[in-house]
Amino acid sequence: MSAQIWTYLLVGVTFFIYMIIAIVARAGSTKEFYVAGGGVHPIVNGMATAADWMSAASFLSMAGLIAFMGFSGGQYLMGWTGGYVLLALLLAPYLRKFGKFTVPDFIGERYYSKNARLVALICALFISFTYVVGQMKGVGVAFARFLNVPFDTGVLIGIGIVFFYAVLGGMKGITYTQVAQFCVLIFAFTVPAIYISLQMTGNPIPQVGFGSKGTDGVYLLEKLNLLSQDLGFDAYTSIDKENLVNMFFITGALMFGTAGLPHVIVRFFTVPRVKDARISAGWALLFIAILYTTAPAVAVFARTNIINTLSEKPYAEVPQWFTNWEKTGLLTFDDKNKDGIIQYVADAQINELTVDQDIIVLANPEIANLPPWVIGLVVAGGLAAALSTAAGLLLVISTSISHDLLKNYLLPDISEKNELYAARVAIAVAVVAAGLAGLNPPGFVAQVVALAFGLAASSFFPAIILGIFDKRMNKEGAITGMIVGIVFTASYIIYFKPQLGGPGLPENFWWGISPEGIGTLGMILNFIIALIVSRFTVAPPKEVQELTERIRTPRGSVSPKNNSH
Repeated sequence: MSAQIWTYLLVGVTFFIYMIIAIVARAGSTKEFYVAGGGVHPIVNGMATAADWMSAASFLSMAGLIAFMGFSGGQYLMGWTGGYVLLALLLAPYLRKFGKFTVPDFIGERYYSKNARLVALICALFISFTYVVGQMKGVGVAFARFLNVPFDTGVLIGIGIVFFYAVLGGMKGITYTQVAQFCVLIFAFTVPAIYISLQMTGNPIPQVGFGSKGTDGVYLLEKLNLLSQDLGFDAYTSIDKENLVNMFFITGALMFGTAGLPHVIVRFFTVPRVKDARISAGWALLFIAILYTTAPAVAVFARTNIINTLSEKPYAEVPQWFTNWEKTGLLTFDDKNKDGIIQYVADAQINELTVDQDIIVLANPEIANLPPWVIGLVVAGGLAAALSTAAGLLLVISTSISHDLLKNYLLPDISEKNELYAARVAIAVAVVAAGLAGLNPPGFVAQVVALAFGLAASSFFPAIILGIFDKRMNKEGAITGMIVGIVFTASYIIYFKPQLGGPGLPENFWWGISPEGIGTLGMILNFIIALIVSRFTVAPPKEVQELTERIRTPRGSVSPKNNSH
């Protein structure tokens, strides 16, 4: 069978499984919609958390960024992995013990203020929407290749798919759907890597293979360095010493942003006990590590194959995979000197090849001439990664509106039926809006996601960490810090992102810090402002200070039924 038929078959089968799970496990109550009833097994929750967290940025975009950025691309790898460890150790158990459904819930209760809840709600919506825009771009890339349609059409098709199962299932349906999606995406990511590692180095372990000698007896990384330098690029493994400050800030934004992501934090409320939250965090880290240790190998394999396959190649002789991706508009050849030969070099004035970095993982099996079923499998995995995270983010948006805004702010007497209805309407509106925004995202998938992480780092992380470990932190400090942090970060991003209409130029970045890394500075400002304001205003009520002490006490657990402290 052809790659196209395999793709239709595998994507169709996996989607059918997702739909059946969503229907069978659909939520019948607000508790099932928000936290899957609170009875998910830790290992199951670990798999669902891994799928929720490993978005299109992890599956589709990270390896592509590393492939083109080389050593500097490791900032995404370090930031996201380190952030998850920070989340698992410092935040998840305490938030689970506190026993609230959402981050705005925690902020509202800990800081004894409806205004604090409202500010947190606005931040959650802003962060989640930015993040889901990146996922919709990933969905568009995968569908564009899968159906051989333009990218814009792929996004519109993705809107319909996400709309169906996110609106129907709530957290209960999404949890079990994400378990299936994790199995698909991890299999789809590792199988091609094993194939290509064997093909290029004779070693079946990609993590070892990309540092080994190739079939020609030359170390693969050494060969890639030489190929890159021959084309005018920096050596693949070279360190950009002029960019170390920005690399540090991007890594920090990703790390602290991970620890403040509302759609990941809410997953720890789906398990029965605090102990289970810790266990599921450990399992999730193990599952995440499988993909994250494989991504650098995929990047090296892909970059080497692209240079070998396309550089100085007559356009009339390009392989079929090149033609397939040209149809999507994500791979283009501009014959500037009219000689019919592809010039792929570092000099932008001469370079004739434009490659969207988000296609690397999907195109890699085709470039390496792997069996057709592997090509179809990778497309199914890319869709699983994008859809699993999109569903989790859309759920955060819906719960923020129905539970935090309506139930706890505007309409406290709303019935459970109407609250559930409002949650589903909110998802419907959000998925359409995010899909339309995804037609023209402000960067590659991982870059858009990095912006969302920066917003989370600058707003939620200080409020959560101080809410747990500083009993003197009060509502005035937390509210002021969150507002200053997110307004500063969002303003910088808008000003320096040309896709958002900003007039700022990269050469004018403050201290060389890009929009993807400015969230670290926003977070520092948040911490400073919150601590200063809290020390010059009234201390929190005694019961709030006692509550802060109790949630750090490592004994017992909070029952989700009585929510006692």
